[in-house]
Formats: sequence, C-alpha cells, structure tokens
Amino acid sequence: MADKAQIQQAIKTQGEVVRKLKIEKASKEQIDEEVAKLLELKAQIGDDGKQPFQLKTAKGTRDFNPKQMAIRGRVFNTIVNCFKRHGAETIDTPVFELKETLTGKYGEDSKLIYDLKDQGGELLSLRYDLTVPFARYLAMNKITNIKRYHIAKVYRRDNPAMTRGREFYLQPRQFQGVLSDFDIAGQYDPMIPDAECLKIVHEILSDLDLGDFRIKVNDRRILDGMFAVCGVPDEKFRTICSTVDKLDKVPWEDVKNEMVNEKGLAPEAADLIGEYVSLQGGVDLAEKLLQDPKLSQSKQACAGLTDMKQLFIYLELFKATDKVVFDLSLARGLDYYTGVIYEAVLTQAGPSPVTPQGEEAVSVGSVAGGGRYDGLVGMFDPKGRKVPCVGVSIGIERVFSIMEQKAEASGERVRTTETQVMVASAQKNLLEERLKLATELWDAGVKAEVMYKKNPKLLSQLQHCEDSGIPLVAILGEQELKDGVVKLRNVATREEVDVSRADLVEEVKNRTLQ
Repeated sequence: MADKAQIQQAIKTQGEVVRKLKIEKASKEQIDEEVAKLLELKAQIGDDGKQPFQLKTAKGTRDFNPKQMAIRGRVFNTIVNCFKRHGAETIDTPVFELKETLTGKYGEDSKLIYDLKDQGGELLSLRYDLTVPFARYLAMNKITNIKRYHIAKVYRRDNPAMTRGREFYLQPRQFQGVLSDFDIAGQYDPMIPDAECLKIVHEILSDLDLGDFRIKVNDRRILDGMFAVCGVPDEKFRTICSTVDKLDKVPWEDVKNEMVNEKGLAPEAADLIGEYVSLQGGVDLAEKLLQDPKLSQSKQACAGLTDMKQLFIYLELFKATDKVVFDLSLARGLDYYTGVIYEAVLTQAGPSPVTPQGEEAVSVGSVAGGGRYDGLVGMFDPKGRKVPCVGVSIGIERVFSIMEQKAEASGERVRTTETQVMVASAQKNLLEERLKLATELWDAGVKAEVMYKKNPKLLSQLQHCEDSGIPLVAILGEQELKDGVVKLRNVATREEVDVSRADLVEEVKNRTLQ
C-alpha cells in the first residue's frame, strides 16, 4: 500500500489531469472518468482527502514588499507624468467583461483569455488587455473624441518568460500583470496622433533609463499587401501574421517551418515573405518599397508606405527618429490592428534573429507595443459607427523586473517611505511635546514620524532614521522648549542647527525639496 505522501502526490497529479481536460474542453465522459479516479485517491487518504493548508499566493501572482512597491511607484510616476504632459485624462473599467466582449478580438491569443464560472446567467472573462474594454467604453457612451490613459491589472492564461536566462517570476498557465495604456480616439489628419504615441514611448523609456532601446514600426496594410503579393491566401492572412510575429523570439527557419508544415503555406510563398521581413530601415526603405515591382501592385501596401513616410516626417519634428526603425518583420498578432503598429524592445549587441550574419542591436525583451485600431469600436456599436483609435501599452511587469534587477545590482538603497523628518527627544517625559510638534508638521503638510514609545532612546530614534533613509531629525529637549527652538539634525552629515519653532516647517521643506 502506498504511503500518505505518495497518495497526496498522486492526487496532485490527477488533479492536474482533470484541470487540463477542462481547459481543453474534453468530453464530459472523459472528465467524469478522471474525476472519479481523483475521488478514489482522496478516499484512500482518509479525512475526506483533506490536505494540510498550504499558505501561498495563487499561481501566477506574487506579493510586493515595500522596497519593490517603492520601485513600482517610481515607474508609475514617470509614466503618469508623461501621459499628463501630453494632455491625457484617465478612466477605469471593470476587471472582468462579458465573455462575448473579448471573444474574437485577439486572434490566436484568444486561447489565453481567463474565463470565469457562470455568474448569475452571465458568462464572464477577466480582461486580457485594456484596449478592448476601452473600445467597449467608447461605444457604450457614444464617445468619439478622447485622449485617455489607464493603468490597471490584466489577466492571461500565459507562460511569460524573461530572456537571457533570467527566470520570470510568474508561473505557467496564469498571469496577473499591470498594463499602462495611452490612447487617442477621434478623426484626425493621418499620422499625427500615431507619431505622438511613438514620441510618448520614446520619452518614457528615456526617462526610466532602462538601457538602450529600439522602437520597431510597421503597418498592417503593408503586411497584408506583402502577404497578397507573396501568394498567401486571404483566409490565411491572420494566422500567417501570428507566425511572423514570432520572429523576434525564434529564427526564420523555425518561422518558415511553422508556415509551411503547420499552416499549409506554399514554400515559395514563405521564401518571398522571408525576403521582405529581413528588411529594416527608415523613410528611405518606405520610398524604396514604393518602387518595388511586387509590393507597388498592392493599393493597401502603397497606402501604408505613404503613411509611413509621413510618420517619419513627424517623428523627425518630435526628435524621436534616433530610436525608431521601419521593420517589416514586426507583425503583432492581435486581430484588431488596422494600420500602423509598433513595438519597443530593449536591445544589446548580438546577431539579429532575422539576419544571423553580423553584429547589431537585437531585442532582449519587449516593453511596449501598440498601433492603430480603427475598426474595434465599430464592432461594439449597434450601428457599426467607427471611431478611429491609436494607442500604446507599456508592460509594467517587465519594466519593473528590469528596474528591480538594476537596483539589486547597484546596491542602491531604496527608500520605502517619503518621511521628511523624525520628531525625536533626547530626554525623558517629552512624549506630549513630541506629539504636539508632529501634529504641527502634519497640519503644515510635512511628512513626519514619531516613535511610539514614551521615552525612546535618542540612539534608537537616530538609528531608525538611518535605516529608513529619513534625512532630518527634529530634536526636542528641555532647553529647546524654553528657548522656543528645535535642534534640526542632518542625518547624513550629523550637522545640527537650532531653528526657531516658527521657522521649522519652512526649513524642513527647503531642505527636503526633491
């Protein structure tokens, strides 16, 4: 007879079998058969098969400690300040949507949507991104013009991974992460809003100082025109697009193999696609492709190439062309894109995944992406009214992971509070005076702390400041109270100066201006 530990392991394994069958939507008979096996195993263990409660976070989620939250706060502040600088207002939407709202919007990624159980007759799913809920919001409220930002959690049945041997902290099959979106909805002249979205990505990645980066741009119309002239059947456009989208992760030979052997594309069509997706450049490449014997035959492609030229003109005016490259391998697999698409990646020296010869900047991780989606709002509007939209999404989780690693590598001390001054005393029986002074500081808008002991040792109070990174200490004593002053100490230099009680607030604020 197997021991208890072996049975518990068998229960866990059988539970995974049942879960997998449910995900794959196996037949009821198959599921019932495996559930019966699971119940039989639980019966062997006694106590109704109950196992000791394991205290942990759910798969694919994590807690964040104060230091990590401080780093996240920096990221959020940088991003929000940029969005506000560009005139955006913010909205919020529910964390879950009707399942039919999300269905059919993400191409092959739709299998990653996280479905919930039937809730009172409504089939619901956790939101996969912030773009589809935004389009639903516009259609419901009949909004035709808005510039908005939205920072919120999204959920995916995914298996994300960091690159270059670093293990990502999220576990397979479940993913909770934060996206930060900026979108412009409305009818405007071509490429002006699109260029501003790229400028915003440029500003944010420069301000965050994550390292060198590149912003790849392409256009769905160019891609569709390319597929057409290469001999891809219309019905295979989206699925071939999803395969091309993998070029930043796998070599061309693997991509070609998937197109030909798994998706039934003719080898000669795949070879023609391979010639195009190896091309990178700027406005010069757009001009060259407008003269291409094959591509120039596609009205779609020509429209996209003409807009691409205009995009680079505006990017030049925005001083953002130094990091932007027109890259025909960029596909972005989501179904709702209709025009310009872009993706920002962190780079380092190495062989290109498309052209293995030579050393150049290559992707080590996507941190932002977006594009134009002019038809999405119309999918929700009862009368099919379209609202042109373009936007970008910053992946907070990857950005945060990189910043956290940088902080660890540099040994940087990360402050987890914003306390400006500690109210302390060097003598006993001054608790009431400390509390009075703390209240004065709080009421004046100063961030202050006081220790929760009647008679704390001065050394303990100073040590707390050292450990917490509090820059100033306001020290009270019998003599200071008689003289109407406070001894203000700089924790780093240990310099002390007497400041009148009336001037303390201004002095603290002046010394702690960020």
